[in-house]
Amino acid sequence: MSAATSKAATPEAAAVLAGAPPWLVYICNACGLLYDEREGDPDSGLAPGTRFSDIPDDWACPLCGVAKSDFVLYEAVDIRAQRMQADASRSPIRQPAAGGNARRRGARNAGVGVVIVGAGRAGWQTAAAVRQRDPDVPITLVTNCNGNVNDKPLLSVVHAKAISPARLIRERGSDAAARLNVRLMQLTHAVGLSPQAHQLRTTRGTLHYTKLVIALGARPRASAALPASLCWRINHLDAYQRLRSALEGGPRQVLIVGAGLVGCELANDLALAGHRITLLDAGATPLSAWLPAAAAARLLHAWRSLPITFIGNVQVAGVSAHLDQKRLTTLSGAVFVADHIVGATGIDVDPALAASGGLAWNNGIAVDGLTLATSAPDVFALGDCITIDGAASRYIEPIGRQAHAIAGAITGIDPAPYALRASPLRVKTSSCGLQLDGMPAAEGAWRTEASDGSTLRMTQWVGERMQASLIVG
Repeated sequence: MSAATSKAATPEAAAVLAGAPPWLVYICNACGLLYDEREGDPDSGLAPGTRFSDIPDDWACPLCGVAKSDFVLYEAVDIRAQRMQADASRSPIRQPAAGGNARRRGARNAGVGVVIVGAGRAGWQTAAAVRQRDPDVPITLVTNCNGNVNDKPLLSVVHAKAISPARLIRERGSDAAARLNVRLMQLTHAVGLSPQAHQLRTTRGTLHYTKLVIALGARPRASAALPASLCWRINHLDAYQRLRSALEGGPRQVLIVGAGLVGCELANDLALAGHRITLLDAGATPLSAWLPAAAAARLLHAWRSLPITFIGNVQVAGVSAHLDQKRLTTLSGAVFVADHIVGATGIDVDPALAASGGLAWNNGIAVDGLTLATSAPDVFALGDCITIDGAASRYIEPIGRQAHAIAGAITGIDPAPYALRASPLRVKTSSCGLQLDGMPAAEGAWRTEASDGSTLRMTQWVGERMQASLIVG
């Protein structure tokens, strides 16, 4: 398990692993955790080499608690095996060339073929899905970072799971690129798009593409009241590592603004590490966008055992430096002083690249609900940066299905339309687990189905239709 602290295998176990059939990896649809059969999950009693099929049916994801049935096969492409299995059929997007094989053509003219912008989970899964269908088509991946493949969902539970930040990196970007035969352009920014010319302008020159996939993700919401010079914004591993370094040396007073998914998970995890947390939100309760009052009360009760203070109905006026600390002032005049302030008020999509190419925009890059095509020819998008009919689905579960839908559409191999559906949501607050299925509606009414000292079960209804179900505890 990528999240587990692996234990050294015995020589006998190592010999078994070495002679075993190919190992498979499975991904949790709810939180994105990867179960690697080779590594197992020693912390939950699964020895290295435990096949997924041999795991008991009552086993649960050690990160978010969903059932074994919520895991699906995660395909890691072996490009050498793909080439050995490739038949005479060729993708319609591959470019003909006189002499030399497709791999050499890709090295000389890597911008022709598929260009992917973004090296997060969406970008890499798209590259893998395309490569799975076509072992030779040139793929270029443009990223403004080093492109390392990491377990981002684990950022908010590193203390609860005793994970070192370094263990969150599953594969270096350069290694993933070599495995998939992808041209990786690290530390490169996409700055402009010309769809009619099929050109992407970057800080390292202009790339020509046959098909373009935008997987930019989203960024922490900017706010003049929470200046970046005084407030942390945690949306990637590098930022988290800097925050963790700043918190070393003893318990700190941390002020988190925003009690949504990220804010609540981070508050819970930092409190487990001994830091004193004050959690502020504009709503009256944590997770007020979708959590009914009875469920929020359960979470607040569980937090009584941790150094977490929640204060709702707060509007931030501004933040200023105060000696070696930070001072936050609210519109009501209240003042909070802390060693560190973290802004967790949501995420937004940077519209610059889409605007430069004239792409339709609706709270994100507007895409077709079946093909994930944008309004420009041969340009697709997926992940956190898109919306379908104006609605975003910024969760882990849809990304793999979106990547396969796009890969099928652009290669013409095994095409299958994307199916929009509500994503399962698991809030990784270890003191009080929350599991939501479906998407609550503003006009829905919550019903309590069962309640005892440990678990609360609720359903939301719109008329005679069940809209969502919730388990707390």
